[in-house]
Amino acid sequence: MTRDLRVAALSGGVGGARLLHGLERCLPPGRLTAIVNVGDDLEHWGLSICPDLDTVMYTLADLAPVARGWGIEGETFHALEAMRRLGAPDWFALGDRDLATHLRRSEALRRGEPLSAVTAGLCRALDVRSNVLPATDDPLRTHVETRDGRTLPFQEWLVREQAPRVARIRLEGPRRPAPRVLEALERADVVVFGPSNPYVSIDPILAVDGVRDACRQKPVVMVSPIVGGQAVKGPLADMLQDLAGRAPAPAAVRDHYGALVSHVVVERGEAAGLDGVRVLEAETLMTTRERSRVLAEALLDHALGNVR
Repeated sequence: MTRDLRVAALSGGVGGARLLHGLERCLPPGRLTAIVNVGDDLEHWGLSICPDLDTVMYTLADLAPVARGWGIEGETFHALEAMRRLGAPDWFALGDRDLATHLRRSEALRRGEPLSAVTAGLCRALDVRSNVLPATDDPLRTHVETRDGRTLPFQEWLVREQAPRVARIRLEGPRRPAPRVLEALERADVVVFGPSNPYVSIDPILAVDGVRDACRQKPVVMVSPIVGGQAVKGPLADMLQDLAGRAPAPAAVRDHYGALVSHVVVERGEAAGLDGVRVLEAETLMTTRERSRVLAEALLDHALGNVR
């Protein structure tokens, strides 16, 4: 069933991308806009890598493996093996077909094209129907200060160092919104915060000039990234304890966003502490594309009561 809504969804990587895939199947073409985190972006092997943008793009193009969620289905890693033999850093695994995306992006950025225009071109080439926008065209980067006194760029903290315990998250760089970001939020009937890490996926989007204020004007539906006291993916459980002094639970994530969130979607039986918001209990683990669609339908029905 499709719904005649305009939806703007703030997204990080795998969890957010899976929800976007479900939302796309519930909405008419062109009614979904993904506003994607770029705080994770990095330079590697001389290439501009945008992990969250690529995960969203590959997922919407039905190229991402369903189980793993990132990269391209059936990927090979011959280039990585060759680079390793030549002494290049191998801690960030780039697949052979994935390399084509980074080569194309890097070439266009060197010519002076903005990231938003490059992303639009890549999406057209891959037949992505929805609008995929980087939150900003500027190099706004997430840095993590660890409890042992180091400050690391996000991917080095997460991938190379395997997410040591966190003392502070810091964003560095300009915060100008990419073209059409604020317009998409202003035109949206509903804003969705995907089941992404609030500190390092959603906060870097909200930090872009005008985004938080635009979200305040809309019903905002948050899908919890915590299920059964654990993060669905990644180090969020430890981060909630380190940065907020809270046990990992949906209420801790909602409290992080405060009054910005009006609706919350949680796993069945996990609504404790969610006072003052409209709560939907559902099956939130998106282990198949069909489950993503069913969750998206339930989410939109939950939000419709506030937008009709």
